[in-house]
Amino acid sequence: MPKKKKNKKMYFDQDVENAIIRYNASDNDAERNKIYSEEIHKAFDKLCENIINTFKFEYFDDVYIDVKHETVAFLVMNIHKYDHTKGSKAFSYFSVVAKNYLILHNNANYKKYKTHHDISTLSNVSTKNNEKNSYLSDFINDLIEYFEQNMSTIFKNSTDIDVAYAIIELFKKRDGIENFNKKSLYILIREMTNVNTSQITRVTNIFKKYYIKLLSQYDKYGTLADNKNKFF
Repeated sequence: MPKKKKNKKMYFDQDVENAIIRYNASDNDAERNKIYSEEIHKAFDKLCENIINTFKFEYFDDVYIDVKHETVAFLVMNIHKYDHTKGSKAFSYFSVVAKNYLILHNNANYKKYKTHHDISTLSNVSTKNNEKNSYLSDFINDLIEYFEQNMSTIFKNSTDIDVAYAIIELFKKRDGIENFNKKSLYILIREMTNVNTSQITRVTNIFKKYYIKLLSQYDKYGTLADNKNKFF
């Protein structure tokens, strides 16, 4: 008699739902990070992958992997809103959240696409804004290079350096995450580095100090070249 095939374990089952409940109930960052990375992340990642592949969203500027990471980050940002006492299963709840997020941004990108193709001329205000954005973009590129060249001098702690490189990576991908707020950026950094919020805040405060000083220098000379640690 042929053996029956074992049922394949669901990627988002009751164990994942229980982990989400424990995650929301915990006030300990280290414990929450452990629960998320070991018991929730894989299910969120697979859920977003399946939804993107099923609905074939057409108007995303970013590559597939970036869209998936952004959607996973959005689920994490809203994980606290899940309430199992209301009778909704976690799988169904987060499927709707992910799908609505993707539909919203797909529609927004479609509107931008239509706008860009419908406008034949730009006003003087738009031109000035473009010039300002270009100037800021050039400064950010110089800022990225400055931090990469001086990383080991600015940061001594290996964890701080990991967080700093994660922030630099987000700077490089800034066009694709322009609609993200501070909280969601922190979540992205936590996903990339697995550190707590206080460590991220410490590094971002250092970034802010350098940003202000270096922007002033860039305004004056138009470059950050040959300015290694000149102000600090």
